[in-house]
Amino acid sequence: QVQLVESGGGMVQAGGSLRLSCAASGRTISRYGMGWFRQPPGKEREFVAGTIWNGGKTYYADSVKGRFTISRDNHKSTVYLQKNNLKPEDTAVYYCARDRSHFRGGERIDYDDYDTWGQGTQVTVSA
Repeated sequence: QVQLVESGGGMVQAGGSLRLSCAASGRTISRYGMGWFRQPPGKEREFVAGTIWNGGKTYYADSVKGRFTISRDNHKSTVYLQKNNLKPEDTAVYYCARDRSHFRGGERIDYDDYDTWGQGTQVTVSA
């Protein structure tokens, strides 16, 4: 069973940057797509960014396109989310997740596309 642990959250002013990390242990993630989701206060969990199993394709929600970058290092079993030009509306708990199917090449943006989740890390952006 794979475990995912997010880190790198915190408080930052609008316009600032943060890099989140998601470290996997227990089993490899190298054959699986990975995604980042977030859950703002009082709202549903929403897709943020995803990468296919080999990092050859990345995709983003419109709200973060051009500001966030997802990347992965399969040798380190770690996925990253670089977040630049942060806005107050980016305030949320951020979760990483592993695709329930391996070697998928398409975009996976639904909650049910993933079957393993981290515990989340809080990001707070002040105006």
